[in-house]
Amino acid sequence: MKKIIALLLAVMMVLAMAACAAKTTDTPAPAETDNKTDAVQETATEAAADGKTELNIGVLVWKYSDTYGSSVRVAMDKYAKEIGAEKGLTINLEMQDGNDDQATQNNQADVMFAAGKDHIIINLCDTSAGQYLVDLAKQYNVPISFYNKEPVDSTIVTGSNSIFVGTKPEEAGIMQGEILADLYAANPERVDKNGDGKVATLEFEGEINNPEAIARTEYSLSTAIEKGVPCEMMTENQVANWDTAKAQEMMTAQIASLGVENIEVVFCNNDDMAIGVIAALNEVGYNLGDGGDEIIVIGVDCTDTAVEYINAGKLYGTVKQDGDAMGKANILMAINGALGKDWLDGTDYTMADDGFSIRIPYAKITAE
Repeated sequence: MKKIIALLLAVMMVLAMAACAAKTTDTPAPAETDNKTDAVQETATEAAADGKTELNIGVLVWKYSDTYGSSVRVAMDKYAKEIGAEKGLTINLEMQDGNDDQATQNNQADVMFAAGKDHIIINLCDTSAGQYLVDLAKQYNVPISFYNKEPVDSTIVTGSNSIFVGTKPEEAGIMQGEILADLYAANPERVDKNGDGKVATLEFEGEINNPEAIARTEYSLSTAIEKGVPCEMMTENQVANWDTAKAQEMMTAQIASLGVENIEVVFCNNDDMAIGVIAALNEVGYNLGDGGDEIIVIGVDCTDTAVEYINAGKLYGTVKQDGDAMGKANILMAINGALGKDWLDGTDYTMADDGFSIRIPYAKITAE
């Protein structure tokens, strides 16, 4: 009897093992796609998984000491936290100061791209030097965005996974010209001080080959003339590299050369240069804000210092370039770029007619 029971148990064990083997045989083999991933080139979209919760974003800044640029950096820090929290994202920003040297910025870019950033935001030191950074972006397959200082060659933007965040180059110049024209129409004696029917004008330009600087310079003068101000350029454009100290030095030289009484209007491509121009005028007793002798100075950016000078009667006017709005746009573009989405996804922006940029509007600012 014991032998019969043992034999039955043995038969049952064999049948059970056969059933398990059958089930194992019926289980599908692992897909071969895992072995083929090395042969597939990942794109930015493929690399960005839907559930991504942390983004590492690099920011290359042309120079930290630029006043307007500082307002954009502060805004980027703020919106990285605020928008990140709204979207359930942790956004890690790494900013680098190019100190107005393109070679330094290129070296910083080399390190950032190699570190595997999800997106890199670029404020060019040299607007003619964007191709190197675009080539890096293509090499590492990383989306990028330029801001504030538009690449001279726009085809490097249109031909790559990138976008430009900025302003309409001519708009600030047009508004500067309109500010002067409005003042001239209301009070011509305040502008044409010697009453000779000509308005002796100087232009302080940000830099050579910068589309924004070129347009501000050209349109401030042409708009004022078109609207009835008889501006007459006293010298060639004074290229002061957006810098307060340089503008003060150059204005001091123009005062010595022309005589301060022979200068009536100074257009400046930014407020930092306007503050430098006013510092030179203060040295000879002009634009002290005491109701005394004055030369009409008009800037761009609407920095805090510029607003103080307008309220004090030292600076006549400026054109507001919204650093907070630009900082916010930079972060939104970086998020969409890093996640492989359309640039404008989830935003209120519209693409400019050029097809590669979004433009932040300006506004005229005077004490009036």
